[in-house]
Amino acid sequence: MPKGSPELTEKRKNEILDACERVYKAQGFYGVNIKEISSEISLTRPAIYNYFETKEEILLGLLAREYEIWCKELEEVISKAHGCTVEMLAQAIAHTLENKEILLRILNMNLFEIELNSRVERLAEFKKLYLRSVTALSNILCACQSDVSSVECEDFCNSFCALLFGIYPFAFHTEKQKEAMKLAGVKFREPTIYQMVYKSLLRLIPNK
Repeated sequence: MPKGSPELTEKRKNEILDACERVYKAQGFYGVNIKEISSEISLTRPAIYNYFETKEEILLGLLAREYEIWCKELEEVISKAHGCTVEMLAQAIAHTLENKEILLRILNMNLFEIELNSRVERLAEFKKLYLRSVTALSNILCACQSDVSSVECEDFCNSFCALLFGIYPFAFHTEKQKEAMKLAGVKFREPTIYQMVYKSLLRLIPNK
């Protein structure tokens, strides 16, 4: 581990994650590498390896950071969920995801490779955040509907988490994909993340 205070270590990690995010946005998963990340910041490649062993671990760290932000937003919804209608609840949850393009892109497009090439202890750190998000979703539903059963909560959370893995490809298309669909005669549109999540939640939330 690198020498220095916990504050400095956290600062360096966030610098690496910020650089990774810029490269990922511009070049995608296969464009991300330690050399590219190093060129974005003042840290050398050997120094970056003091914090992360692989590029996948850096992307996992970026995903975990996005998940932590999302979890905090979900937890804020819990206190507001009492007495909400299904429509109000769907709106509140959908708003927590409308600006989470990076979270959904990594989750939908690259999670398998990332998990395959990350240390199990790093992966366990992310799984704790995943569990935190599921717990928050369950608590939101229980706060809204006091008579919801544990089975209904579990079914809702499982279905919603499965939904998260399919949003990004429907909300964002490359120019090549658009051209190919036009040539193939495929009708398509690009709903926003909010629209997709909101409309799906109207079907997933138990309507008592």
